[in-house]
Amino acid sequence: MKHTYIPVLLLLCAVAMTSACRKDFKEINKNPNASTIATPEALLAPALYSVVNGNLSRAMRLNNILMQDHVPLSNNNDIGRYLIRPNESDFMWNNWYLQLNNFRDMYAKAGDVNDTTMMGIALICDVWVSSQLTDMFGDVPYTEAAKGKDGIYEPAFDLQQDIYADLFVKLELANRYLALNKAVAADKKAADPLYQGAPLLWRQFGNSLYLRLLMRVSDKSELNAAATITLIAETEAVNYPMIKSNAESAVLRFTTTPPYISEFYNYRDYDFNGAVSLSEFFVNNLNLWKDPRAALWATEASLGVYLGVPSGYAEGQVPEQMSTYPAALKNNPLMGNIMNYAEVQFLLAEAALKGMISKPAKDYYETGVTNAITFWAKEVPEDYLTREGIAWTEDGNMDQKMELIHVQKYYSLFFTDFQQWSEYRRTGHPVLPLGAGVQNGGKMPARFKYPVYVQSVNSAHYSEAVNRMGGDDINIKVWWNKP
Repeated sequence: MKHTYIPVLLLLCAVAMTSACRKDFKEINKNPNASTIATPEALLAPALYSVVNGNLSRAMRLNNILMQDHVPLSNNNDIGRYLIRPNESDFMWNNWYLQLNNFRDMYAKAGDVNDTTMMGIALICDVWVSSQLTDMFGDVPYTEAAKGKDGIYEPAFDLQQDIYADLFVKLELANRYLALNKAVAADKKAADPLYQGAPLLWRQFGNSLYLRLLMRVSDKSELNAAATITLIAETEAVNYPMIKSNAESAVLRFTTTPPYISEFYNYRDYDFNGAVSLSEFFVNNLNLWKDPRAALWATEASLGVYLGVPSGYAEGQVPEQMSTYPAALKNNPLMGNIMNYAEVQFLLAEAALKGMISKPAKDYYETGVTNAITFWAKEVPEDYLTREGIAWTEDGNMDQKMELIHVQKYYSLFFTDFQQWSEYRRTGHPVLPLGAGVQNGGKMPARFKYPVYVQSVNSAHYSEAVNRMGGDDINIKVWWNKP
């Protein structure tokens, strides 16, 4: 695959709104607020911020309902019953492709001035967004994406396997660029809200993202992912540094003053927590563990008591609100999480459990458990690792140990785009209760349908992709999730 990057102002029809696919789309899609001579670092913060906040809005609306973080208190609870309308995918598709254009434009501009640090950062951001697109939809435009200036108005859909192969090429290249450790000029550091331009920190994030994506395809033999995990996490670990503390986690830390305010900053409290309740699954684990994070994530249903409601309840049987999200959570800086240290440790725990690396899985698991709590600035109770539902048991079977790892990982991914759902689709963990009103044959949706307008403006390539995947349905599994 060629790596071709185009200017941010030229959006392809699969990226923008339907009207942008007319022959004059180049004029239609010009952003009057954008500069045609933007420096690479000037593109970073707005694109990062847009993706994180867009992901937050859809985590609240989709992921957190499917994965039983919370439950809508309304007869219109289709998502909790595994029914997803086709138009739910439009916002994500549009926003991800728009910002992918910006990251690719950032890479091109950085290349023009041989800024290897910004080139590495741009590649990591490209992979981060591209992986979300393919994980949520399957085959998507990738190689020909955003090539309107070259006359490609109807881009071909790449196979997910090919996309992943190229994502790994980009992450290898980013690792090499950032290993040069070229410092960002002092006056440009503020343009990076994630790591202030620090090459090593970006390199660690990029390699941690590499581990996430390798694990996602580790059950497929085609890309030799398991061997690569051994390489980057053990035999050549010195050449692939990863996030090694909570302080190094990739978090766009929100403030209560512009420009970095949370997606939820302007929400009324009622819009944030008034029509939802936390689920029984979410709350019951916190209660069982006497988890110190409960007070940050849940209101009390009664004095000193946290309670949830069943997910997927039967139509017409809307439960009474119990615990919900505290209003203070709207502006918590950690809600801007992209990838944290605990997730890395749980990935390594699974790799060790499956024999990809030699260190005991228990060590990684327990480090992940403790850091998932300290990430939220809470103290770990002295006996926490021995409590029921947390204690690692060496005599447990593979499925039991996977459940331990992924229940804890589930909480470390709180409000992190669609990562909970992707991990559930990949592993079947954590095991979620099935509500009495769940439809879709009781099956968790496996992907989102393509946006409706893509079917009309890029019909030939849409049809080709759909035929190849076996249909355009929420139950069609993506490549990495197929047997």
